[in-house]
Amino acid sequence: MAGAKAASRFGGWPVIISGEILVIAFTFSAVLGVIFGLYPANKAARLNPIEALRYE
Repeated sequence: MAGAKAASRFGGWPVIISGEILVIAFTFSAVLGVIFGLYPANKAARLNPIEALRYE
């Protein structure tokens, strides 16, 4: 939000930040973070530790 307000001051553009957009952006980011965090974790949890370390 601070970056948008700073850009509006220097560029002369009006900036309107609504609460709905903030909630949508946060929810989208949280869902992507959980999906892309859990997928590799589940994949790694299924591996045999000895086999996983053998290829390093």
